[in-house]
Amino acid sequence: MEKKYNPIQSNAHWQTPAHLENPTRQAVKIILILLLAFLSLGGCNGRTPSSTTGNTTAAPSRSIQNKGSDTMVNIALAWAEAYREVDPSVSIAVTGGGSGTGIAALINGTVDMANASRDMKESEFEEARANGIEPVEHVVAIDALAVILHPDNPVSELTIPQLADIYTGRITNWQQVGGHDAPIILLSRETNSGTHVYFLEEVVRQGDSNNKDIFAPQTMLMPSSVGITSELRRNPNAIGYDGLGYVDPAHEKIVAVAEDENSPFVYPTLEAAATGEYPLARDLYIYTAGEPQGVIAEYLRWILGPAGQQIVANLGFVPLPGD
Repeated sequence: MEKKYNPIQSNAHWQTPAHLENPTRQAVKIILILLLAFLSLGGCNGRTPSSTTGNTTAAPSRSIQNKGSDTMVNIALAWAEAYREVDPSVSIAVTGGGSGTGIAALINGTVDMANASRDMKESEFEEARANGIEPVEHVVAIDALAVILHPDNPVSELTIPQLADIYTGRITNWQQVGGHDAPIILLSRETNSGTHVYFLEEVVRQGDSNNKDIFAPQTMLMPSSVGITSELRRNPNAIGYDGLGYVDPAHEKIVAVAEDENSPFVYPTLEAAATGEYPLARDLYIYTAGEPQGVIAEYLRWILGPAGQQIVANLGFVPLPGD
């Protein structure tokens, strides 16, 4: 067999030309290359033979879709984060968008739990039932709705009738309620917000189901709590409202509220909200499609238990009264 000298190869070995190489040796090379490629792919996937046997197989992931109230979104996110430590097999996706958005998603069957800062309407119950869904209401916390002003505003007390007159446009100047001679700038949440609906029913309409008053047309509708506080901090003539857990007393002035001129003025505190002394305290809800089962029931029990309710208190909301 003819051999040739390869000057590039170290130690000056003789090399057989590739086209004259033994077919058996070529086959062995191909097998070795394929084997190395297979082992490399297995390493990229992080798999070992032991990972598919015995008790080493990972538990299947369980998921919960949770959507709704922007007032509750911080609590819901904190619950989901803490529950990850309790049961890592559960994946909880939390989004806001407003109570109406969460309830609509529950009706459409696209979420497991809808957060709401208002009661579901009878029309929403009917729509859900027409879709084969029976919503079940769960009270999970209490909130005090704070009326907030710019820190430079001298007004410190307002009755619910005064607030109703302000937000319907019957009172338009701060001087009419003991403040400076300046126009009142109205800030509100958007209409899909449960907080907006609650304020409309309990303040603008003063709890009267026959009252048809609405927000004044000049009211600025904000998409979030952040929108209200940002506008209020830069405008000394603005008035807004927000869940107590979102209020920063260092930058926003909280107003004491009275039922009427013959009632005491009360500041929104955790204690006043828990006892019902503060007139704008409200329940916060989670709605489920039917009685919760499985992982949803486990998660809801944890929310209503000591750990979940401690998170409620830590974020400035009111935990449910104990048994």
